Amino acid sequence: MEFDFSQGKRVAGVDEVGRGPLVGNVVAAAVILDPENPIEGLADSKKLSAKKREQLYIEIKEKALAWCVASASPAEIDEINILHASMLAMKRAVEGLDIPAEFVYVDGNRSPDLNCPSEPVVKGDSKIPEISAASILAKVDRDREMEVLDQQYPEYGFAKHKGYPTALHFEKLAEHGPLPEHRRSFKPVRDLLS
Repeated sequence: MEFDFSQGKRVAGVDEVGRGPLVGNVVAAAVILDPENPIEGLADSKKLSAKKREQLYIEIKEKALAWCVASASPAEIDEINILHASMLAMKRAVEGLDIPAEFVYVDGNRSPDLNCPSEPVVKGDSKIPEISAASILAKVDRDREMEVLDQQYPEYGFAKHKGYPTALHFEKLAEHGPLPEHRRSFKPVRDLLS
């Protein structure tokens, strides 16, 4: 990380959640943390308990200088593919910040096309607090979307598998068929439709 942010540059972190599932949006979040108001316990959202994520979710929204959660829909994923949809969701999150970022750390090995300098960081969600915070917001929001879907379609078990390609999800998909929220371009769904 060769950038010197001691001059008070506004640094955002951006991350996405939900590239692997067969159903629902890919969700991204961007966060600019407040150096004057630190948050303890930030980590990669996957390494935190659901309870801890919920606590940090509230704290991040209260203490961050700016945050934004954005997404790309199953229809967009099917149209432009999951990689491009992930980039689109991250771009929307960064551009949706109330305070524009002057520099963005992006989780992963590539950056979306942004209107400010950025740097991709592999495993950034466990290295850069801004990305950790973004991963938590995105994960909690996507999990909540799956819980809503679970209430609409309890027979699919979305609260359990969160849309990921588990044995339970495959079983329910075969039994009940794909929903409008399923990603048509993903092979298991595509195979069922053909």
